Amino acid sequence: MFENLSERLERSFKLLKGEGRITEINVAETLKDVRRALLDADVNYKIAKKFTDTVKEKALGQNVLTSVKPSQLMVKIVHDELTALMGGATAEINLKGSPAVILMAGLQGSGKTTFSGKLAHMLKSKKGKNPLLAACDVYRPAAIEQLRILGELTGVPVYFEHWNNNPVEIALHAIAEAKKTGKDLVIVDTAGRLAVDEQMMQEIAAIKNAVHPNEILFVVDAMTGQDAVNTAKEFNDRLDFDGVVLTKLDGDTRGGAALSIRAIVNKPVKFTGTGEKMDALDVFHPKRMANRILGMGDIVSFVERAQEQYDDEEAKRIRRKLANNQFDFNDFMGQIQQIKKMGNLKDLASMIPGVSRMMRNMDVNENAFKNIESIIHSMTPDERGNPAMLNGSRRQRIAKGSGTSIQDVNKLIKQFDNARKMMRMITTSTGNKQMPVFKR
Repeated sequence: MFENLSERLERSFKLLKGEGRITEINVAETLKDVRRALLDADVNYKIAKKFTDTVKEKALGQNVLTSVKPSQLMVKIVHDELTALMGGATAEINLKGSPAVILMAGLQGSGKTTFSGKLAHMLKSKKGKNPLLAACDVYRPAAIEQLRILGELTGVPVYFEHWNNNPVEIALHAIAEAKKTGKDLVIVDTAGRLAVDEQMMQEIAAIKNAVHPNEILFVVDAMTGQDAVNTAKEFNDRLDFDGVVLTKLDGDTRGGAALSIRAIVNKPVKFTGTGEKMDALDVFHPKRMANRILGMGDIVSFVERAQEQYDDEEAKRIRRKLANNQFDFNDFMGQIQQIKKMGNLKDLASMIPGVSRMMRNMDVNENAFKNIESIIHSMTPDERGNPAMLNGSRRQRIAKGSGTSIQDVNKLIKQFDNARKMMRMITTSTGNKQMPVFKR
């Protein structure tokens, strides 16, 4: 996400490198390039112009310290203004109510149903909520089934009425069911259309007036660029929603919707969807996003994802096995699985300061662990538990069984041995206290 914008902004700041001080001439040249970069990223023209005018005013109004280069000061000002443009502070979701009711709105294909499932999963696992999903899209044949499947994946019950074509009644009945069964949250998935029309607007407004939601979230496909912003304005004029959800942000290299939408509708972006998996949902942090746009990484989000997979009891078990030289391929596979659960590898790399620049033109293979997993799965239980028994003939059999070469098998075993030695050294040097280990 934002790869093209990040690269263009980086080139823009290079125009100031080597300059001894900020002047109106060199600032104008730099910001002209910044404005082009924003427009290419599908940012609204008026917003891009206002943004660069503000940056120019602040840059010319500052005295540059001798220890600070003009390009560094410009990056700082642009960072602060990007953060402000996207809302400044992180916006919380309103979960008050008994039960709390969250209403989804948006066009067909924006990802409302998938997001409803993801949000239920997030609030259940991270906030301890007990949600109920309400299937109120009575027009799309697969909508109820899709939500039911998502409910099964996340362990969240789904309320639906196949016989009822009245979404207002279904939503009210779902809330009554939640009260009866002790659920403290109802997430109402609604119907969309291919374009904004009066019937859809009247229906979603009727549901709003009937259920009095604590939170209305407008779900929009980030890949639609400025169309997303225009649609958001139309929905907000009718619904006065509380926040925006940008889905498919992992597939959008421009990101103009994320930068423009707050300024147009004056409502915060609250969540971003970054993949199809149920845990591919992030709270939107304007400052962290500004860091990533400017190639500074987002180490806080990286650590948070790692902490979600961290388990203290598992860590103690692994440390004991390392201390006794008993760490095996079962343990190795467990750690790989948890790294994969942290998310898209390229997305993770972009969170580490400096790494995103190095990997910008590199293809990150999401199946990087596929050969490793195939090789380990081709071992017998005894071989996984006792790597020392992997002689030449066993390695040949494993290579054939996994569809890899003997060189691949040998390489993995060598990597495993090196990793085990390194982890044991870290465990020994830290007194068995500091080595993080992921949950199984």
